[in-house]
Amino acid sequence: MVVAEKTYKHIWKLFEQIPDPEIPVLSILDLGIVRRITSEDDTIVITITPTYSGCPAMNLFEEDIIAKLKENNIMNVRVEMTYDPPWTTAWITDKARKGLEDYGIAPPVRGSQDKGELFKEGVKNVRCPLCKSTNTKVISQFGSTACKALYKCEDCLEPFDYFKCI
Repeated sequence: MVVAEKTYKHIWKLFEQIPDPEIPVLSILDLGIVRRITSEDDTIVITITPTYSGCPAMNLFEEDIIAKLKENNIMNVRVEMTYDPPWTTAWITDKARKGLEDYGIAPPVRGSQDKGELFKEGVKNVRCPLCKSTNTKVISQFGSTACKALYKCEDCLEPFDYFKCI
C-alpha cells in the first residue's frame, strides 16, 4: 500500500499535536524525532529516532502516535525505532528553539561542536532565556532531565535549564 499524499500530509499535521512529556511546548515534530512515514501492505509505519539511547519518553511517544492515528481512523499502525543516524539537536526546528526559550529553557547552541558541557568548563555563550544575557555559567551538568544542564545567569541571577547540544 502506498500512503496517499492526502493521508501522508494529514499524519504529519497530527504529529504537531503530540507533545513531548518533558517539555510540553514542543511536539514530536519540533524535536525532529519523526524520521519517516511509509507503508507495508495495509499498515502505516512510523519511524522515530530517540533523542538519546534509553530516553524514557520513547515508549510514551509510540503510544501517543498510535492513539492519535487511531483517533483519526488510521487503525493499522506500527512504530519502529531507528538509531541510525543518531538524533542530534540540529534536528530541533527553529519554532522549537523559540518555544524552548519562551518556556524558560535555553535552546542548544546552534552548530556547536563544543562538547565542553561534558566537562567542567561548560558550554560557552549560553544565552539566558529570561534576560537574554550571555553572561552565564554552568552550575551542574545534571539538570531537571538527562538532556539538560543547570545554568545561572550572572546578570539577572536566575537559574535556568540549558538543553544540551548533542
